[in-house]
Amino acid sequence: MSGSHVTVEVSREVVSTVNYLRQRAGFPIRESLRILGLPRATYFRWATSSGKSGRPRRIVPRGHCLMPEEREAIVAYKREHPEIGYRRLAYMMLDEGIAAVPPSSVYRVLKQAGLSSRWTGGDNKSHEKGFEQPKRIHEQWHSDIAYLNILGTNYFFISVLDGLSRCIVHHEVRLDMTTTDVEIVIERALAKLPSRYRDGAGSPRPRLITDNGSQYVSAQFKAYLRERDISHSRARPYHPQSNGKIERFHKSLKGECVRVTAMADLEEARRLIAEYVEEYNTQRLHSALNYLTPADYLKGPEHVEQRLKQRKLALAAAAQRRRAYWKNVDQIGSGQTGPDNDPNQVSPSILIANTRQQKVSF
Repeated sequence: MSGSHVTVEVSREVVSTVNYLRQRAGFPIRESLRILGLPRATYFRWATSSGKSGRPRRIVPRGHCLMPEEREAIVAYKREHPEIGYRRLAYMMLDEGIAAVPPSSVYRVLKQAGLSSRWTGGDNKSHEKGFEQPKRIHEQWHSDIAYLNILGTNYFFISVLDGLSRCIVHHEVRLDMTTTDVEIVIERALAKLPSRYRDGAGSPRPRLITDNGSQYVSAQFKAYLRERDISHSRARPYHPQSNGKIERFHKSLKGECVRVTAMADLEEARRLIAEYVEEYNTQRLHSALNYLTPADYLKGPEHVEQRLKQRKLALAAAAQRRRAYWKNVDQIGSGQTGPDNDPNQVSPSILIANTRQQKVSF
């Protein structure tokens, strides 16, 4: 008995038994320790502290280790939304209260589960090149025209997008793409502006950013903008990145709605596209907006800061729950049993009696 493998209960019994034999039977401590094979230093350390001191339980903080139910929730949610990348998936689950897990952990779980996970791209600074980025909503508007082929017929999607929030201020699917059509869409977008932008006494009108399409460079359009007191900036020729925000929206519109949805006629196309734009503005998480929605940014910077803080607190709380979970698992896995529950642990009193070939009654 070296003392390193016994429990606290056994060490206390050793001290009690040796003291009892010395006091009642005059049995030397040295002889008891020789029989037990216990070093003197160990015994006297136990005697001083009334038994072996309990080893402090090792607590491993595992806030990054997911619980089994979290892994199951991630896999199940991915199966329900197979077309969504892991980053957007992580923030959707966080906002819906399904699992508070960072994107990197979602990626690892999906990779281990063998589920395809589209890479959604990391942070880059290429979007900061070109026009100076807006600091408030309705400071910059982007407008463009996209071709929509529906049942072999080309229609024209004309829209206005806010540069800061990425919100589609107004859109229409029209039969033509003349300058007059563009003016109608912009006029209806202006009508949706808050009053402080419309009356001319508050915030300035948005600056309009477009490409060099014939509708946007015509004298008629220039006169219209002058009448509405709207400044106009055009993208560099053959450089669509300058108007990339609305170009990127067109890609999402076609890839997530037009090309994957059966549309029987123009009216149904207008209805389905309007539903997609509403979802885009209010529900779809945007990678350029910290995976919030355009509607969140329209509510102002205070609301955005609050939403991001809520996510941060949710992630911290989830990490704390994981630490508690894995701590409990450690305690269960490393549970120590007393001599009554350990069949291999021999009582020291029995060991001494059998070794001396005499029965010692307590």
